[in-house]
Amino acid sequence: MDIVYVIDILGTFAFAISGALVASKKEFDLFGVIILAFVTAVGGGMLRDILIDAHPINWIGDLNYIYTILSAVVFTFLFKSKIAPLRKTFFLFDTIGISVFTLLGLQKGLTFNLPAIVAIIMGMVSAVFGGVIRDVLSREVPLIFKKEIYASACLSGGLIYLLLRQTPINDNLNFIISAIVIIVIRTVSVVYKLELPKIKDNVFSNK
Repeated sequence: MDIVYVIDILGTFAFAISGALVASKKEFDLFGVIILAFVTAVGGGMLRDILIDAHPINWIGDLNYIYTILSAVVFTFLFKSKIAPLRKTFFLFDTIGISVFTLLGLQKGLTFNLPAIVAIIMGMVSAVFGGVIRDVLSREVPLIFKKEIYASACLSGGLIYLLLRQTPINDNLNFIISAIVIIVIRTVSVVYKLELPKIKDNVFSNK
C-alpha cells in the first residue's frame, strides 16, 4: 500500500477525531457527532476537488474514508474519558490533520497541472476548510480567522515541499519533512504565542 495513502487515511482519522471531540463538547447527539467528524475530515478535500473539477470527489471514490471516519467516531466514544480532558489532544489531532492534508492537496493540485501558487492554495483549502465548516456548524469562530498562526503554517510547509521537489530527495521523505515543518511552525507559534499582525482601527497591530 502506498505510504502517502496510509498517511491520508491517518490524517482523515485524526481530523475526524478532532471533529468528534468538538461535537462531543457541544453535546451533539450521535448523528451530529458523525456529521461533524465527517465534514472535518473530508470537507476541505471535497471543496478542493470541486474547485479543480476532480472526479470522483475524494471520499465518494473510496469507501475507506467513510469507514475511517466511523472508526474515529467509535474510537472517540470509547476513549472520550481519557482523551477529552486533555487540552492538548484536540491541538495534536488538528495539527497532524492540517500537515497531512496540506501536502496531499498540494500534490493533487500539481497532478492537475495547476500553477505552483494555486497548488499551494489548494493544499491550504484541503487543510483548513474542513475545520472552518466544523467551527461554523458548532457556532465557533473558525480558527483560521483567529490570531493563531494556522493557514500560514500550511502555506510555509507547502512552499518547503515545492522547494525540496527541486532536489534529488525522495518524495516520501520530502512529504515527511514538509509535514514536520508545518507541525513545528504551528506548535512553536502556540507555545510562544506568536501571531500575525491584526488590523485594528486601520492600523496593523500585534496586540
